Amino acid sequence: MRQYTAENLVIHPGNAADPEVIVEVTPANAGWDTINFQARRLAAGNAWSFQTGAHELALVMLGGTADITSSRGAWQNVGARPHVFAGLPYALYLPPHTDFTVTASTDCEFAVTWVASAVDHAPVLVTPANVPIEIRGGDHATRQINQIMPPGFPCARLVVVEVYTPGGNWSSYPPHKHDVHVADAAGNIVQADLDETYYYKIDRPEGYAIQRVYTDADSPLQQAGYPIDAAVIARNDDVVLIPEGYHPVSSPVGYTTYYLNVLAGSAQSLAAVDDPAFAWVKGTYQGVDPRVPIYAV
Repeated sequence: MRQYTAENLVIHPGNAADPEVIVEVTPANAGWDTINFQARRLAAGNAWSFQTGAHELALVMLGGTADITSSRGAWQNVGARPHVFAGLPYALYLPPHTDFTVTASTDCEFAVTWVASAVDHAPVLVTPANVPIEIRGGDHATRQINQIMPPGFPCARLVVVEVYTPGGNWSSYPPHKHDVHVADAAGNIVQADLDETYYYKIDRPEGYAIQRVYTDADSPLQQAGYPIDAAVIARNDDVVLIPEGYHPVSSPVGYTTYYLNVLAGSAQSLAAVDDPAFAWVKGTYQGVDPRVPIYAV
């Protein structure tokens, strides 16, 4: 186990040797054995090749369009939105032991994430037509969730969603956590033990979000003498690591905050529990913020 601080909970862009990698999370720099993550840029006409190996993999188009060929199929014109604030995503799920190449039709950015898996699911192309939108919360805790690979998606471990938080609002709120695997007497998962990444985009370059990460007495890290209580500043293209604990987000007035969440752990689930000190807030909502969804759908 390791001690997490405000400094090492954030992975900043430019931390990889490959100039096409915007930011990279590895098990080594995250301190876990689950999620690998990269945000990548690719100029029109250029290509990037990769092998999934003993992992399942998800590729999410952040902006631009690409053709993808693989040992399990080929997909043309993947992507449509110019950037994440302009529409719903395209994404591609690939199973273990798949070779693939992404060739940029336009200048593009995409995120790619992979976790260990021994299950051979079929490839799946996710298009805007099959991305459900959820408006969650209320009042100043209203946010938009795009369900790219939600629980129940035909894969082994990955969960992938996008979240938009209008300026002045909070998300991942009331604070919730998923750091211990708990099932009820019927075997239903009450809380899954999940690692999570938050990859941030802000709609103006000088913008930022604030995220608090803190553990409680149930946290294995806290029980081992490594509690977390940190407030971090997340800027454009930063990744915030959530190894354990509650993790609410605040979006400053005037800025829309986007983050791409990747989760993996004890179950393909989003089962979580709210911080009991703040759960009462859910009963006070008077309505939802009319600024979401943030683009026409």
